[in-house]
Amino acid sequence: MHLTIALMNLLFDLFDHTERAPEIEAAISRMAVHDETGRGAVFTRTEVVDAILDLCGYSYDRPLHRMHLLEPSFGAGDFLLCAVQRLWTAFLNDGGHPEKALETLHNAITGVELHTATFDRTAEKLRIQLVGYGMSVDEADALCKSWLIRDDFLLTRIEGSFDFVVGNPPYVRQERIPTALLSEYRRRFRTLYDRADLYVPFFERALDLLTDGGTLGYICANRWLKNRYGGPLREKITNDYWLKYFIDMEGADAFHSDVIAYPAITVLQRVAAHESAVSNLTLAARVEAVAAQSLPELVAELLAGTTEGSVAIAKFKLGAAGSAPLLLDDIPRLALLRRIEREFPTLEQTGCKVGIGVATGCDRVFIGALDALPVESNRKLPLVMARDLVDGTICWGGKGVLNPFEPSGQLVSLDAFPQFKHYLDVHRDSVSNRHIAQRNPDSWYRTIDRIQPGLLETPKLLVPDIKGEGVFVIDDGKYYPHHNLYFITSEEWDLRALQTVLRSSLTLMTVATYCTRMAGGFLRFQAQYLRRIRIPHWRNVNGLMRERLIAVSSTRLQDEIDMPVFELYELDVAEARRTREIADTARVGKGLAR
Repeated sequence: MHLTIALMNLLFDLFDHTERAPEIEAAISRMAVHDETGRGAVFTRTEVVDAILDLCGYSYDRPLHRMHLLEPSFGAGDFLLCAVQRLWTAFLNDGGHPEKALETLHNAITGVELHTATFDRTAEKLRIQLVGYGMSVDEADALCKSWLIRDDFLLTRIEGSFDFVVGNPPYVRQERIPTALLSEYRRRFRTLYDRADLYVPFFERALDLLTDGGTLGYICANRWLKNRYGGPLREKITNDYWLKYFIDMEGADAFHSDVIAYPAITVLQRVAAHESAVSNLTLAARVEAVAAQSLPELVAELLAGTTEGSVAIAKFKLGAAGSAPLLLDDIPRLALLRRIEREFPTLEQTGCKVGIGVATGCDRVFIGALDALPVESNRKLPLVMARDLVDGTICWGGKGVLNPFEPSGQLVSLDAFPQFKHYLDVHRDSVSNRHIAQRNPDSWYRTIDRIQPGLLETPKLLVPDIKGEGVFVIDDGKYYPHHNLYFITSEEWDLRALQTVLRSSLTLMTVATYCTRMAGGFLRFQAQYLRRIRIPHWRNVNGLMRERLIAVSSTRLQDEIDMPVFELYELDVAEARRTREIADTARVGKGLAR
């Protein structure tokens, strides 16, 4: 009870527009007069509107007049006017009359729109529609006033909860949002993360306004499914909502104007507190399905749920995906990854450690030819760089890095090392101008990353960050890695066997799935993606499999690498073939021979 009251008080505070600061009101006013491009307005075709209303269950044969629908950005009225038509039919079917409409329907719909001129035009269309249904002009005007809110959906107070939320949220990049307003959005919405478009918090607030069992249907950009910025929204959805239907509309004619929005129809349902979101089945239709048949036919097939033999519609269990990307355009890959993630621990859960090499903040001073650096021998370490990894081996270029740390991890005293002190004094201006030095003046000569005690001598796999395929090279314990290299150490696994697993098509598919690609399609092998790799515990790998993995650790033939790895993960023939195809597509350049 106390928690509920506290939450209600918090929501009251967050969405009480009377408390808005003047700079927030000024920013909203500017957004309210933007043209269509500036405010992200894209208007939806009627067949798409009908599809979403049908998939959400907002149909004539239900008591819509006793239910509540929200349209958070009604624009020209594409959803609003169509929903009102269905509402009116349901009302009449239940014996309703125009003279009772204001009394009966005043809570049936809530529509929000910020743009002033658009609000006025659509409100007038709605008045005309209601008068056409037989309402008096005064009562039609009163019903419009009870339904429509001219304000920012992300800030305005909205009473109650809703059985349906439908619409086409605005497409607005953060660069177009005034700074004060963007800061206020970030304060309120956890999903407005990284470079998220404005449609993402439109998801968050609308989902929070659903009743138990309530349904949301949006035609919206699909980038939140995979991009980094969509992580918090994906986590929210997979924890508490059922992804019921998904239709990939990329390349389809979904809007009245040409937009590059990668659109998709997404239908989500809020699960009751005692239910599990992960146990429900999702139905997803690929873009090929939209091209092959009419949208109404596809919707009817989805609603029927009969997908046996269908190559266009997939039925699957999403599982507790958390913030992981949702590969709804590649269901077999999604199913395989989810299965592996359920059955195998992460790299670090098996005793492996993932880290990054040393960043100095001033490489021209801290890095040079090892033999030529004019400091004491115990103040420099042999440094391996990404360019030293050639054809699966280390061709060391002779570089070294200054080490300002004791084996204990503390900074050395410069007075104890006169050559080191003299060298740093000569370059003091450059070294002390670094941000880390200005932040900690007493430690002005430290590297950005602490030199880790014992890492030099520890056998490790070295991994370049930006590559066209996975490169994993063994260092037997001779070099310290530069910051353009990640490293993996293991307390359990034989590094040669681990090298084989990490060079496999399965690992490449995993990294390619989760990482953000660079220009030219190059992959990022950063720690955050390496930590997503799943492997069995070494103790669970039988002796024969261990020997097979070790035997092919240095081969140049991809088939020889993949064969034991696919067996280790118990991939069937179809999964193995699909994994190899995805990996081959992800590689940039020649790659390994088959």
